[in-house]
Amino acid sequence: MTAYKNPIPTVDIIVEIDDAIVLIERKNPPHGWAIPGGFVDYRESLENAAMREAREETSLDVELCEQFHTYSGPERDPRHHTITTVYIARVTGGRPEAGDDARSLNLFTFDSLPDKIAFDHRKILMDYFEYKKTGKRPSP
Repeated sequence: MTAYKNPIPTVDIIVEIDDAIVLIERKNPPHGWAIPGGFVDYRESLENAAMREAREETSLDVELCEQFHTYSGPERDPRHHTITTVYIARVTGGRPEAGDDARSLNLFTFDSLPDKIAFDHRKILMDYFEYKKTGKRPSP
């Protein structure tokens, strides 16, 4: 019998607060700053996973405004092949506070992004800031 290895679905949530976005500093490897997000649980929709992960990692309740883009490069996560669907969200409640896998949390703008960003999140953030500036989404 052949054992199949399939990519793992994940979600990432670009949480907007005024003109800034929320990034978390990861507690676990790979270390660095990251867009809040994580793995989709069995029998959970992408949308519910995104709202759950935002709450777990940032203590914020969010409303998903739009599905931004999906990133599927096999090298995007050094631990395994993941496919992430990225959402843009706004805060509906709570106070920003690091939780779950987050060591800390901070707000960043394009001009203040940290040097060490985990996964392929720098590319995602560059695509997001370009989209906010021009309205142009990333190419498939």
